[in-house]
Amino acid sequence: MTPALSLPGRLSRSCSPRRLLAGLLPLALLTLPLTATAQVADDELPIAEIQTFAEVFERIKRAYVEEVDDASLLRNAMRGMLSELDPHSSYLDREAFQSLRESTQGEFGGIGIEVGMEDGQLTVITPIDDTPASRAGLQARDQILRIDDTPTEGLSLQEAVELMRGDPGSEIELTILRQGESSPRRIPLTRENIRTESVKSELLTAGFGYLRISQFQTRTGEQVSEHIRQLTRDGELDGLVLDLRNNPGGVLQAAVAVADAFLEEGLIVYTEGRLPDTEMRFSANATTAAPDVPLVVLINGGSASAAEIVAGALQDQKRGVVMGTESFGKGSVQQIMPLGNGEGLKLTTALYFTPGGRSIQAKGIEPDVRVVRGRVEVTENGRGVREADLEGHLGAQEAPREKTERSERLREDYQLSEALNLLKALNVVRQRDR
Repeated sequence: MTPALSLPGRLSRSCSPRRLLAGLLPLALLTLPLTATAQVADDELPIAEIQTFAEVFERIKRAYVEEVDDASLLRNAMRGMLSELDPHSSYLDREAFQSLRESTQGEFGGIGIEVGMEDGQLTVITPIDDTPASRAGLQARDQILRIDDTPTEGLSLQEAVELMRGDPGSEIELTILRQGESSPRRIPLTRENIRTESVKSELLTAGFGYLRISQFQTRTGEQVSEHIRQLTRDGELDGLVLDLRNNPGGVLQAAVAVADAFLEEGLIVYTEGRLPDTEMRFSANATTAAPDVPLVVLINGGSASAAEIVAGALQDQKRGVVMGTESFGKGSVQQIMPLGNGEGLKLTTALYFTPGGRSIQAKGIEPDVRVVRGRVEVTENGRGVREADLEGHLGAQEAPREKTERSERLREDYQLSEALNLLKALNVVRQRDR
């Protein structure tokens, strides 16, 4: 049985950096996989830097204006250690660790917003569908300047998230600056208990389906297959729009399962990292929910991580047409590592690559067809004279046909309308080739 390790509760002047190192090294080795232990033991440790760390620790304990306990100092040191690696690595206290676990299951508290740091500024990655943030009109790339009366400059990502959390029914106000605007705007919101359904579907018009994935949760792959079955109950689909816009990502295995729903074979994604267990390859299997349906995939600047895995796989495998605007560009994989004290680490351990070998880290997925956001508007004088405008024209003879009501979504969503038009064109070509 390994004896418990402890560090002195307080560092005194007599506590040398080497004594501190003797306490820290075995603790570090216990947290590493056995395959990595030998490498760490053989590496030279930065004695000078360890000595400086101990000196800073001692001076803070002795001279800071208020007394600070050892646990807080060490926890802050660990937070700083991780936050300087990349924007997605972080130290998770008990609350943050529990919140992250809940979000992958589809239920958590807050305003329903995914945020990150961009050039040191708290920035919206995406609002989640049917949450206070999406209903208030928050958009990807909005910069959050203030949370209530607290400026976000200087706040860590975790501190900002904690400020935005609160009891359901409580009020919060965000001050944001939107790209292309010179003046900030204030957006009041009411916190809710967020329960998200990651998959929604409907028929846009007869024969053409719409499948929306708002984020990738544990059961998203199963839900996609179920929704495809529902869409095809009344007959074969002539086309499907897969909407991944403003999807911040989520569980890697869920992204693989969604891509697999449209692919019968071939590579979906692979990852590369420093350790052998971070190098993985995921391929499609022959059991496929929708192998032949013409497919258009919608993405935008809020499509990140797992959403980019799906879009990249379908694009590289030439399974569908990717339409919209360039995606976010988060091509890194994070592992959630529980710690013995009930807290955890979120650590970037690998990069993922599309089947064609593309890393999208800081690049994003380029759409095959670029369509910017907008809305469809029809004006009374927006067309020329037609036969139906002529006085005394013959009436149209209605032939029996299937129901053709169009989804209300198409009235407000120009990108979706263009996706449907492309699917109809693809279907015409498909029918001619038969």
